[in-house]
Amino acid sequence: MSYDGVGPRPGRTAVMRAVAFLAAGVLAVPALAGCSDPDPAGKPLAGQDIGAAARDRVADGGTLRWAVDAVPETLNTFQSDADATTTRIAQATLPSMYRLDQNGRPERNPDYLESAKIVETEPKQVVLYKLNQQAVWSDGREIGAADFAAQWRALSGKDSAYWTARNAGYDRIERIERGKGDLEVRVTFARPYADWRSLFSPLYPKEVMGTPDSFNDGARRKLKVSAGPFALQKIDRRNDEVRLTRNPRWWGQRAKLNEIVLRAVPRDERAAELAAGRLDLAEIDPAAARRIALAAPPRAATASAAGSAAGSASPLMGPDRRRMTPEQRREAAAFRGFEVRKSLEPTYTQLALNGAEGALADERVRRAVARAIDRKELAKLVLTPLGLPAEPVGSHLALSGQAAYADNSGAIGGQDTKEAQALLADAGWVRGGPIKEEKKGEEAAGPEGKKAGKGEKPEKKGEKADKDAKKADKDAEKAGKGAEKDSEKKEPEKKDAAKDSESSDGDDGTYIVGEDNKADGGEGREGKHLAQDGKQYGNKQLQPGGAPGAYAPQGTPAPAGAAARPVAKDGKALMLRFVVPAGEGSQTLRTVADRIGLMLERVGIRTAITKVSDESYFKDHIASGQYDLALYSWPTSAYPATDARPIYAKPVPAADGSLNVEQNYTRVGTDQVDQLFDQAVGTLDESESRSLIRKADSRIWAAAGSIPLFQRPQLTAAKTNVANAGAFGFGTPVYQDMGFLKKGTGPSATASAD
Repeated sequence: MSYDGVGPRPGRTAVMRAVAFLAAGVLAVPALAGCSDPDPAGKPLAGQDIGAAARDRVADGGTLRWAVDAVPETLNTFQSDADATTTRIAQATLPSMYRLDQNGRPERNPDYLESAKIVETEPKQVVLYKLNQQAVWSDGREIGAADFAAQWRALSGKDSAYWTARNAGYDRIERIERGKGDLEVRVTFARPYADWRSLFSPLYPKEVMGTPDSFNDGARRKLKVSAGPFALQKIDRRNDEVRLTRNPRWWGQRAKLNEIVLRAVPRDERAAELAAGRLDLAEIDPAAARRIALAAPPRAATASAAGSAAGSASPLMGPDRRRMTPEQRREAAAFRGFEVRKSLEPTYTQLALNGAEGALADERVRRAVARAIDRKELAKLVLTPLGLPAEPVGSHLALSGQAAYADNSGAIGGQDTKEAQALLADAGWVRGGPIKEEKKGEEAAGPEGKKAGKGEKPEKKGEKADKDAKKADKDAEKAGKGAEKDSEKKEPEKKDAAKDSESSDGDDGTYIVGEDNKADGGEGREGKHLAQDGKQYGNKQLQPGGAPGAYAPQGTPAPAGAAARPVAKDGKALMLRFVVPAGEGSQTLRTVADRIGLMLERVGIRTAITKVSDESYFKDHIASGQYDLALYSWPTSAYPATDARPIYAKPVPAADGSLNVEQNYTRVGTDQVDQLFDQAVGTLDESESRSLIRKADSRIWAAAGSIPLFQRPQLTAAKTNVANAGAFGFGTPVYQDMGFLKKGTGPSATASAD
């Protein structure tokens, strides 16, 4: 995930779940939304925006300078410290039997695979691969069964000498053997495996996978043998660069570019590097996007923002060019020749509810939180300023357009204040009860006896006296409406007000939503719409890279009736600790948290928002369970039965007495969900597998451990003459088609020379 972005990037493995158990039959799960529709998966909310061009319009030669987050520590995507750059290099240099299309669905890669199909189901599943006759490694050896077998043995999990991060799917294989000819590979499974297309992508040569030593160390810093349109020429750690060059042994369509240089550039420095002419392509934040858009002519509407305006018409894009200041004109000149390409990442941001202990261990309280939140409002808050479709995500396991997608949010229901209050009352949390005076440093509610984690600043500001609460109840709705009107009237002053609020922020790192005017964007109203620091945490295998993403529009008013008397139980007010990152790039993420806090306050739930260092946010708080509420993101997969299970599996006790949560950081899981995942991955009927995944998702919604909010935006700055690269959305990049437009077919900018 990335917390909105921050979060772990799962790999082709899965994620995990926790303690609270939703008994089967307790909740009536409604029929799947859209089941009457022939295809509830629908279409992607936004398509690719890559400057698509036919190959005959792309010039031969040139060097594409592409910003990445870091030079990778390993080139082996199956190791735990692999990252998004590892994946990018593997896509350009190694075989993949399947790649993802624009809908996020697997498609056969004809450069490597002539066909692949299940040829036997009884007594066991057998898949027969027929390889492209021209497919060879860079040393001239044919790609074949020996490479498949070496990868299976390394990733099967049977030999602990291989330091692997994941083995899902490979552990189901019984044997691999040569078929009738050298170009046929027969894979026999010990147990049926629905997601067999996920395997051998990427495929490493037997020289890498053949022994533990070569697996563990041989591909960390170099790839001696490769088989893609590009080959790894050099990793230059001194200059933070990876250089890929055209592969002379490539049998497919010849790569248009001579070279791709992947440069490690911090996200907050990318705008300056673009302006200086040292980059051609870079994922950026909305602040940089607005600066670049001022220099770019308006773009025609594209498929990248289906159903919404594209290009500079978006509110993201800043003031009217006719009213630009001299400073803005100078900056526009520096960015002339660039444009912003935008789509949605195959990743969604969620509100995580820690169900391990405290108030949120009660399923009714979690469901109350879910019913108090207006997901549509939050999606608009984030996506409308970017000119992207503002639709809330309806599934934990897939996104609109992916085969397994269906909107199953009806399993818990939409925003309903009365229902949220009823759920709280049923759990014993009621308004009007006595509240004991708390001792200094004592938590109001949430996990009992919880101590501050590393990097946290735990002291809280004094709470307002409850004697004003009754009056606040009566005036809440009226005050909320007035705030909306004032917001509309005073829009131009919002920017300065936000600065004043941010500068007056205390140093203790914690504040109560609704007090001291801190909530609803006391910070983050300066037009920095993105909670983006470019960092990723956790398992990094699956996520293809991309910017973190919590965005917010300028001047958005607080929800009406924000002030409400807190609910209490046993003399304690219900207070949830909402942990957010404190980094400079996360102002808007905190604004999103503030907005959620105000929504919860309307039903009587108070939130203490605690700012912690970016370095400790995930490791010391999310992964260790030191939070009540948090925002982070998960990528979705074309193979949810395999990849999503670890995120939602019920935690189990480990031998040492601790709880093994895998990647289920909410610690909420059920036996029924686990069973549905097991059934989905074990059936070879694709329709049945999708149906089981959708049923699992409905029950994940009902358990209310996490609440999907919105799909994360993807913004990429590109030279206007860069072709077939940019905001890729779901699709796997086609590296051999990337390049620079020929003169006369587009903008006059030329390919960069290195």
